[in-house]
Amino acid sequence: MRKLFRTWLLGLLVPMLAAGLALAQVPPPAAAAPARAFTQQELDQILAPIALYPDALLSQILMASTYPFEVIEAARWSKAHPELQGDSAVQAVEQQAWDPSVKSLVAFPRVLAMMDERLDWMRQLGDAFLEQEPHVMDTVQSLRQRAMSAGNLGSNDATLVSRQGQTIVVTPASPQVVYVPYYDPLVVYGNWWWPAYPPVRWAPWPGYYVRPGVSVGVVWGGGVRLSVGFFFGAFDWPQRRVHVVRVPYYYRPVTVVEHRHVEAVRRGSPAVWRHDAAHRRSVAYRNEAVRQRYEPGRNDARREFGGHREPGRVEPERTRTPVQARPETRERAAPAIERREERRDERRDVRRDGRGAADVRAPRAEREQIPPRVEMRERARSIERARPPVEARSEIREPARSVAPRAVPRQDRPALEARSPRIEQRPRPPMDARSETRERSRGAERRDSRRDGRDDGGARAPQGRHERSAFASGLRPQR
Repeated sequence: MRKLFRTWLLGLLVPMLAAGLALAQVPPPAAAAPARAFTQQELDQILAPIALYPDALLSQILMASTYPFEVIEAARWSKAHPELQGDSAVQAVEQQAWDPSVKSLVAFPRVLAMMDERLDWMRQLGDAFLEQEPHVMDTVQSLRQRAMSAGNLGSNDATLVSRQGQTIVVTPASPQVVYVPYYDPLVVYGNWWWPAYPPVRWAPWPGYYVRPGVSVGVVWGGGVRLSVGFFFGAFDWPQRRVHVVRVPYYYRPVTVVEHRHVEAVRRGSPAVWRHDAAHRRSVAYRNEAVRQRYEPGRNDARREFGGHREPGRVEPERTRTPVQARPETRERAAPAIERREERRDERRDVRRDGRGAADVRAPRAEREQIPPRVEMRERARSIERARPPVEARSEIREPARSVAPRAVPRQDRPALEARSPRIEQRPRPPMDARSETRERSRGAERRDSRRDGRDDGGARAPQGRHERSAFASGLRPQR
């Protein structure tokens, strides 16, 4: 018996041990590797087509590239309004909820079209600027040095190129007219030094031509006229960062970051530009460290740019529990909900029939009837109707009956009656014999006082006198 039990136990434990060893040999799932930094080859490849732009324009292109969705919206707006550029275009989008750097690029339709055509390049440019801003600025200086050594970067009637120590600065020749150059990176920088990483290029822009005395690798179009102080961005080359140096008319602070920029500039000191995550929309950050820098403590559930997720990333399912209102709240809100649905159906009928709202709109009194108020008003009226009439006390009512009416001329009576309607007198209650005798004697005394020129107060006598007058006049009370 023991032998059978031992055999059964060994048959049960051996498969369990084998399964445990197999699980122990499976390696744990590898954590998602952080995004690597851009190499120098990639930075040269990305920055080659724009490194020779004027400093102010280049700084705001780098800022705007960190907001890809807003750049796409601005590019499509610019494509829908081809007749606008310069200040007129920026004034037209002044009320848009875009970042100020994106608004400023509406003045340069060709630059926006270039960024909209090469979305992958714009995304890489913005990510590189957010993650490696000092390296991006060093790369710009390196590319400018190569173009100057090749004889393709110098001052002309469009731009001024100057040296400040080891730094090459490019500014517009006129602050109110900005020229955007087009050049072929394979020609301007000489022989390209990274064969495996060719520079980003695009076709020449229509209307551009080669200026006399300028390298054939650089072509120019018409200048864009701008107002004084149009650009708010500037490079701080020694510190290798971008500053906000002024607040132009289209810089309308809405977010916290924008308000900080404006406050620093108004205090008289340039503000270090900081990326505003509120304008990032639903574009995910490439690097986890960058996301933690601008959105600390937030789980990044944003989708990838273009609607695609990162490879290997599984987003958790997000469920929302519906909020249920309390029964008394739903009952109180039911009339308003019904009226809103009726107005919505009415507007839908108006749009379908092509009629104006004035043709079907009900009077205001009918549209804004509130059932509780109507019920309260009717209840107050019913209470008023059911209330018994108020009668004056007997001691107040009896003297009023004994006062003789004032004599009114006959010709004035109709006007008086029309002005004051006749009050309906109630029937006099029955009196006993003693009270009637007393009332008659009082009336006689009042007539005598009016005849003798005395007032009513002097005509009243004690009750005994009234009784003697009644006996003297032959009126005896009935027993």
